[in-house]
Amino acid sequence: MRVISIANESPEVAGCEEDSGVVRKVNLPLARREFLKGSGLLFGSLASGTLLAGLAPSSAWALELKKLSTAEGKTLMVMGRTLFPHKKLPDAVYALLAKDLDAKASGDAGAAKMLQDGIAWLNSSAGGDFAKASAKKRDEIVLGMEGTAFFATVRGQCITSLYDNDMAFAVFGYPGSAWEKGGYITRGFQDLKWLPEPSKEASPAPYLG
Repeated sequence: MRVISIANESPEVAGCEEDSGVVRKVNLPLARREFLKGSGLLFGSLASGTLLAGLAPSSAWALELKKLSTAEGKTLMVMGRTLFPHKKLPDAVYALLAKDLDAKASGDAGAAKMLQDGIAWLNSSAGGDFAKASAKKRDEIVLGMEGTAFFATVRGQCITSLYDNDMAFAVFGYPGSAWEKGGYITRGFQDLKWLPEPSKEASPAPYLG
């Protein structure tokens, strides 16, 4: 079984903020020995028949955590989905959040303690396991942490981790940078399929001069 990495480590790909116009692809194979060295491991599979399953080299994915444990990583994934719920985004995307926060913890003892204490508080508030609590209970717990450094750190990291990656681009239909190709007017100005079609009055045809 082949396993794909969901770590963003390839130097030739571009992010949302870059100008190259390169759209990242879900095609990052990784040998098993490369991700079994850390303290934690997150893994799963992409649902068959989905867009990402068709783009990826395998339905299986996995990534390594260097500081946080597997359980701690899973708790952060569930918190991320609680803060930014998207049914179409697979767990693989939320695992990127855990990996990025793990990177912060690996390089900063203070950040590590803050994250681990916050995770422990989530689990304690849920009666043992935040990930297994009901959606309503998770919402209440996370809302109760609003204003804490832990809450701000996780929410802030979600913005980059969940949306600036090739899998999210594919799910939401982001085609990449367009300015160097003449802009979006003639190449997908209104081609988003995940939003309701606006009326002609609300969205008239673009003026081309």
